[in-house]
Amino acid sequence: MNNATPKGHIEIRDVSVRFGRNGSSTEAVSRVSLDVAPGDFVTVIGPSGCGKSTLLNIVAGFLRPTEGEALLDGAAISGPGADRGVVFQQYSLFPWMTVRKNVEFGLKMQGINANSREPAARSLLGMAGLLAFENHYPDQLSGGMKQRVGIVRALATSPQVLLMDEPFGALDSQTRTVMQEILTNMWQQLRLSVLFITHDIEEAIFLSEKVYVMTARPGRIKAEIPIPLPRPRTPDMMASPTFHALVRQLKGLIREESLAAMGSELGASGLQGLDHHFAHDGMKALT
Repeated sequence: MNNATPKGHIEIRDVSVRFGRNGSSTEAVSRVSLDVAPGDFVTVIGPSGCGKSTLLNIVAGFLRPTEGEALLDGAAISGPGADRGVVFQQYSLFPWMTVRKNVEFGLKMQGINANSREPAARSLLGMAGLLAFENHYPDQLSGGMKQRVGIVRALATSPQVLLMDEPFGALDSQTRTVMQEILTNMWQQLRLSVLFITHDIEEAIFLSEKVYVMTARPGRIKAEIPIPLPRPRTPDMMASPTFHALVRQLKGLIREESLAAMGSELGASGLQGLDHHFAHDGMKALT
């Protein structure tokens, strides 16, 4: 019997982040605590500028918190590591390498020999539906395919955690929907921990086990919303009453914070105008 403790437990404890220079500072995040259990898919949403990406960068090890701490499996995160794979919105592929060589790159840096790298890369490419393109170069691929390669490359080194910052933000809506389904299917097979950042409410619900909603800057945790949709997730779930109820709940929470953020700059009269605009347009600006 394998009694090993599951890996990939992310803990953010009372984290605050302040940026500043020339004697002035801005508080980006204030006393945020959140938890990603091993194997969970957790998403953070919130208005623009609330500190979502800041939190992800702390977990990635790219940024140190001003106060508080971030832990992975009980150990403080002090810098980047192979135990965390990161996928950004921008495609970060080497244009001079084929798709398979891009996926193999991290394995090569770990000293794994070519005979072992190739089958590992091909297995993941097959899972992502990209095996037929293993010898293509990035400029021969569509945007969705490039991002699939980026995800596969992040997974190739067998990280305990996958960190994703608006990975589908640059894609058209149809490609984005397909990518969401591919990602959730891959996650179900691999069951590693995922911390996902997005502005898209429907995307957050479709992908996640749990959604954290952040306030306007300085970002705090406003709500923690469990997503009680069964697995596997399929696009037709988006038409269910449960899905629509979750969309309404999250839109209401985000709306409050977006109005607060904009109203603080525009003043009371501007806030009243924004409130009328959002009510009239049915929240289109937030989706």
